[in-house]
Amino acid sequence: METQRWKTGSGTEDPADPDACDNVNRSDTRNGLAHGCAIPIVFGMVTELGHFALILAFLVAIVQSVVPMVGAHKRWPGWMAVAEPAATVQFLLTGFSFVALTYAFVTSDFSLKLVWQNSHSAKPMIYKISGVWGNHEGSMLLWVLILTLFGAMAAWFGNGLPPTLRARVLAVQSSVAVAFFAFILFTSNPFLRLAVPPFDGQDLNPLLQDPGLAFHPPFLYLGYVGLSICFSFAVAALIEGRVDAAWGRWVRPWTLAAWVFLTIGIALGSWWAYYELGWGGFWFWDPVENASFMPWLLAAALLHSAIVVEKREALKSWTILLAILAFGFSLIGTFIVRSGLLTSVHAFANDPERGVFILMIMIFFTGGALTLFAARASRMEAKGVFGVASRESALVANNILLAVSCFVVFIGTMWPVVAEMFFDTKLSVGAPFFNMAFTPFMVVLGLLLPLGSMLSWKRAKVGRAFKQLLPGFILSVLVLGLFWTVQTGNSLLGPVGMFLGTWIVSGAVLDLVNRLGQTRDWSRLFRLPRSDWGKATAHIGFGITMVGIAGLMAWEQEDIRVAQIGEPFQVGDFELELTAVNEVRGPNYFSTMGDVIVRQDGEQIAVLNPEKRNYPVAQMPTTEAAIDYRVLRDLYVVIGDEQDNGGWVMRTYIKPLANWIWAGSILMALGGTLSLSDRRYRVAAGTRRQAAEPSGVPAE
Repeated sequence: METQRWKTGSGTEDPADPDACDNVNRSDTRNGLAHGCAIPIVFGMVTELGHFALILAFLVAIVQSVVPMVGAHKRWPGWMAVAEPAATVQFLLTGFSFVALTYAFVTSDFSLKLVWQNSHSAKPMIYKISGVWGNHEGSMLLWVLILTLFGAMAAWFGNGLPPTLRARVLAVQSSVAVAFFAFILFTSNPFLRLAVPPFDGQDLNPLLQDPGLAFHPPFLYLGYVGLSICFSFAVAALIEGRVDAAWGRWVRPWTLAAWVFLTIGIALGSWWAYYELGWGGFWFWDPVENASFMPWLLAAALLHSAIVVEKREALKSWTILLAILAFGFSLIGTFIVRSGLLTSVHAFANDPERGVFILMIMIFFTGGALTLFAARASRMEAKGVFGVASRESALVANNILLAVSCFVVFIGTMWPVVAEMFFDTKLSVGAPFFNMAFTPFMVVLGLLLPLGSMLSWKRAKVGRAFKQLLPGFILSVLVLGLFWTVQTGNSLLGPVGMFLGTWIVSGAVLDLVNRLGQTRDWSRLFRLPRSDWGKATAHIGFGITMVGIAGLMAWEQEDIRVAQIGEPFQVGDFELELTAVNEVRGPNYFSTMGDVIVRQDGEQIAVLNPEKRNYPVAQMPTTEAAIDYRVLRDLYVVIGDEQDNGGWVMRTYIKPLANWIWAGSILMALGGTLSLSDRRYRVAAGTRRQAAEPSGVPAE
């Protein structure tokens, strides 16, 4: 057996000579350089066990994907019962593997290739932990961990489902896990070792060393991967040949949870881009940004479509199709991020071989599900009949607008690749195209949303609903007129955005007021279901976000100049003065930091410290904007390079209503969470009565 050895700054030392290790510890511990001596290689067994647990989880996933499916087909209770414990074991094994990898990052175990490539002993602890998923291999392990978590949750809370449907759902979910376990183990193993452990690591990408981006990927993956359980329910329903109100009640909370996580993840990513990249924008229509936005749009459509299935048992085939497409676009997003097909600052990997593997997974599951849909969708007979003027019709319009807008984003994202492959033409599709092609759908959606919420099920009178919304419409027109009056430019974006935002917010408020009845008993507000409050809160958040986007894009002011130290200059209503520029040392970076005093009407209101950081290990600079956050505007300052005349390049932006974008996103997520907490939509609510019923058409 090989003798146990310890890593030190000079290579390896025999454990019989502890003085060498002690000397390194005494001299270098303060710099975090003696991690090798402090941690015997025997503790590397933790990561080896993590690798072994990942292999075991792969084997359990294979069993879970086959045995319960066969059991459901043959109506063998024992085989179907394998699904629940297997899902739990699969999650626990994957969780242990993830903890083992996290342990390697926290202890700076540079014998792991992944840790060496993405960490450094001097890095702050929060970024050591976030470094676990700040790379391709670790992020895929997080992907699979969340995939197994949703499968386990379906097993834990799925007692109210018919046994055959539950078994098939868990089997389909596990089959997706099998594919991604294989992808990790055969192409992206996070536990690969280095023959000679290096003294220190290469550090994490400095752009990822930020609190906003530390939490952005987990939330985004919870949304991405959360849609997999909706996909599993859709495929299981197609195999069963049955979709009913109970199925819609089951799918809706999973979709809602995924949509909430996607909303938070996208908002965190947008906020990070706003303050970290230094260009002052919140959305660039980057391919990876679009990759997360497309599933969000389809998840929103699926959420509203599932309401119709639950309430009226209509739109069954369309809802199944949306569930397939929503997860399909999540797989497309994974392919875009990791294949190198499209260039993006957010991409994790640039490896065509890995991209081909993910493409095969996407084709197999999405293509297979669509093929099954084509063969079985005719069995999804719709029972509910509704008129043209009804809430069902409004939700259909909502679905069409969201789905078409998603495909507009998809075409704009993929068109450069299509043009290069088939027309030998290099081109880029930027913000002007997306703004022009995507915005009209959101305008129409904003106009219809309040009216659709007020319409009755089955048949409704549009005139009566509009009469109830008349105060909101008048208020919206007044706001439109106000902002048209004060606007200095010729763009209609600001006034129209203000009108739509006010219309949506007032419509949501009036919808709640309308539920008080003719007596206007305000105490009834406190007795309304949480789903009603959740819907109103989410719609208000959407309106506020629309107002924020319109205000920021229509009335933003920008100033670029060479600022001299001690010489004030004017930007809009603000006077700025660069008083000093200092060299500052951070934990693992060097910074050039400016001191900028901001005055308004002669009174000092803020001191901002914009930075240019340089990370010597990664040899990469970053820009740290300084922002004075206020309710109605942000003052945004970025410092550039020093000029020959002694001045410094400075960019200053005045961004009206910028914070409203993220405040609205928070409200949307809060609304979704409120709806999710409604007892009517908790998992398995109202479905227990279905447990004893036949599970539908056999799969033969």
